[in-house]
Amino acid sequence: MSREFPIGLTPPDWLVRNLQPHRAPLNRSAMARAALAMSLPLAIGLAAGQPAYGALASMGALSGVISDTADAYRMRVLNIAVPQLFGALGVTLGAAVYGHGWYAVAVLTAIALVSGMISTIGAVATVSGLTLLMNSVIGAGLPLPGAWWVAPALMTGGGLLVLALALLAWPLRAGIPERAGVADAYRTVAGLLAACGDPDRYVTARYAVTQSLNRSYDTILSHRARHHGRSPELTRLLAQLNAITPVVEAAPAVHLTGRPLPPEVPEAVRRLAEVVETGRTRAGGHTGRGAPGDPAVDPGLSPDPDLTSHLPVPTTETARAMDHAVRHAAGVVARPDVDPRGADDRLGRPAAPGTRTARAARGVLLSAGSWHYGLRLAVCIGIAQALVSLIAVPRSYWVALTITFVLKPDFGSVFSRALLRALGTVVGLVVAAAVLAEVPPGWWSVPVMLLLAPLIPALTPRGYGYQTAAITPVILLLSDILNHKGTALLLPRLLDSLTGCAIALIAGYLLWPESWHTRVGDRLADAVADTASYVEAAFGPETDPAGGARMRRRLYRDLSTIRTEFQRALTEPPPTGRRAAAWWPLVVAVERIVDATTAARVRVRHGSPAPSSAEIGQVTLQLRELAEGVRRAEHLTAVRTDLTGPSGSVLEPLRQEVAAARAITTLH
Repeated sequence: MSREFPIGLTPPDWLVRNLQPHRAPLNRSAMARAALAMSLPLAIGLAAGQPAYGALASMGALSGVISDTADAYRMRVLNIAVPQLFGALGVTLGAAVYGHGWYAVAVLTAIALVSGMISTIGAVATVSGLTLLMNSVIGAGLPLPGAWWVAPALMTGGGLLVLALALLAWPLRAGIPERAGVADAYRTVAGLLAACGDPDRYVTARYAVTQSLNRSYDTILSHRARHHGRSPELTRLLAQLNAITPVVEAAPAVHLTGRPLPPEVPEAVRRLAEVVETGRTRAGGHTGRGAPGDPAVDPGLSPDPDLTSHLPVPTTETARAMDHAVRHAAGVVARPDVDPRGADDRLGRPAAPGTRTARAARGVLLSAGSWHYGLRLAVCIGIAQALVSLIAVPRSYWVALTITFVLKPDFGSVFSRALLRALGTVVGLVVAAAVLAEVPPGWWSVPVMLLLAPLIPALTPRGYGYQTAAITPVILLLSDILNHKGTALLLPRLLDSLTGCAIALIAGYLLWPESWHTRVGDRLADAVADTASYVEAAFGPETDPAGGARMRRRLYRDLSTIRTEFQRALTEPPPTGRRAAAWWPLVVAVERIVDATTAARVRVRHGSPAPSSAEIGQVTLQLRELAEGVRRAEHLTAVRTDLTGPSGSVLEPLRQEVAAARAITTLH
């Protein structure tokens, strides 16, 4: 018979959330690339009688494996190649100050400041900053063989080997990952339509749609920014991605009715996903139907009868809105050619690369956030390097290396990462102990690497602790090839990891009050204020349809980011985790307000009477008061509100959601 834990032995919720693995499919291609890219340099080095050179190239391949996360081939070039350039610079600077005591402290502290600041720019910059600092630490902590240029060349070559393997299939599969991304967006929208009327499933499906649309837009728009002219394939994909937006907008209107859609509707969207993914199109006609006055639906498109023949005849206002949206999407998907002028960018067309670079540089230099993170990382690295300069710590690079990974800016809570780093290191050391004790030096390292390397891409999506457990034995195996310490490395590495985690927790977490006493509502207050602006724009004269679409997409993207930030905050120990849990219902309430606004806008576009300016002003006033209250409040309190209006108005569901948001209260 099962027995429950005594109350005193029940693990806290934040610990359970930290240890729970994320679900993710195995990326077998990435696993194969990791195995080959990390074992081949070892084999070549051993065959040439230079195992240390092979280990250095495998270390470079390790950073390439960590960066190998993009599906689209063009993104792989950026994600892997750019960090390798920063890594080469880092190992060169680090090796130049190896053994120079306080000079090494000063140089690594300065590199940490730069690394932290550039890591706030974006995804590629974040990995570049990590690689810059990581290789600097390795160069300053390990005696590297050969002339000064050998280690940078070998490590860069290892990373570029990962890139070369990742690009092998590009001539045969060009454009397939991009089409797969757009098709995934259509499939998640089909899941959203199937969840309409089910409150529990709908929230999860809505979040999945936002995430999928964000990924697809990021991939396609970043590609187009690197083309002087428009690529026909990317233009078509962008038009197809834009075409699903009216379907997403109609979903909240259907959901608010409380009735599910006929199964033929989500099934039609799933068939559209198959067409997008395979690239099958037909010669399109030009006599379709669109929603009157709907700028998002082009009346010059005719839906493919094979894709929409099973759609039921709409009988209600919301059903007509959904029917028009799905038929419009079918018309866009089925057309072989798309007018580039009609493929407007829902998030705004990216600026030229030079303009974006200058803008990012200004942002880094003038942003308080970039200086804040850079200084925090620099303080921790400076303390670590000063400590190992004052106290004889063998292979001291591991302390600073631990801090580098724990304080990574976009990987979640510092507290959680320190905890998971310690636990993952212990598990990784157990594996490393078996490897170093039982595997003799030499050629046996190659098959062992073939087994260990694929675990990195396999376990990384599961969580940071799992990634640490996979990386630790790999780094220790490569370190052993360089310094031949065997199992004598194990205990020092554990102590170094615990020391690095302690420095990160104290100097990078506890000494910064906003880390553990943050007002988690600030970002949410901005979203509420933006929602008020969205309500005004949704029912005002729409002089800029593309601008309205961009406002909607940015708002949904911001809410997605806020949801992610709150979910990360829930992994913090009290008081931050408890405060985030208290504010979580308001996050959900704001999402419902945005959905209700979108639903009302769709109803107006399809024939419902537009709300009066007095109704709109009343709702926006309440939202702005709520935003100011959230911004000032340290704790949630109930706020009385009086929102009344015509019972048959399209804004009635929105008024109810605003009133519910303002009535949320938490006991303290």
